[in-house]
Amino acid sequence: MTAMARKRVAVLISGRGSNMASLIAAAAASGYPADIALVVSNRGDAAGLAHAQAAGIETAVVSHRDFGTNREAFEQAIQDTLERHRVELICLAGFMRVLTPWFIRRWEGALLNIHPSLLPSFKGLDTHARALQAGVRIHGASVHFVTAELDSGPIIMQAAVPVLDRDTPATLAARVLAAEHRIYPAALRLVCEQHVRLVDGRCVVDVAAVEGVMLVAPDAE
Repeated sequence: MTAMARKRVAVLISGRGSNMASLIAAAAASGYPADIALVVSNRGDAAGLAHAQAAGIETAVVSHRDFGTNREAFEQAIQDTLERHRVELICLAGFMRVLTPWFIRRWEGALLNIHPSLLPSFKGLDTHARALQAGVRIHGASVHFVTAELDSGPIIMQAAVPVLDRDTPATLAARVLAAEHRIYPAALRLVCEQHVRLVDGRCVVDVAAVEGVMLVAPDAE
């Protein structure tokens, strides 16, 4: 049987790119179905660019400031860059720009994002402080396909972590970030290996979850 060709993936960042780094590390492993072919940032000073370059990955800077308020022109410049590098899938990893419906439609089913909450709870910003304020006992991260409605696309994978009484937004963020680094490469693998189907606006994953596994916080035992 012929091996499936690795998908060419672009990662879009605006800062340090810690989730980008987890994807790069995963893609370096033998048998991983994605090749991180390009890292794009809207900021030339994004620390993640140096990490990508050190890993031998091509990088590009498309500054939104060069386009003023013309968001579609900015995104067309990104699109041109992606096409030149023959990109097939996009992973957003701390990309701090809201994408227009034009760009999202162009990449429907091929545009992934990771969000630091258990969606649909705590969409938007400051998720950890809001989770603590709400008094939830379980928090986490979600990988989802991007749609025009912010943080509302079909969910591919989630990870839950306990919320501790002594937590601050910073300590909770660190625990969630570790979960993000685990599930983003795993979710990208599922998509690349065609284990994910979109059915009526929801993700159907043909890899069985483990039954009987549960996270209880605080621990009931």
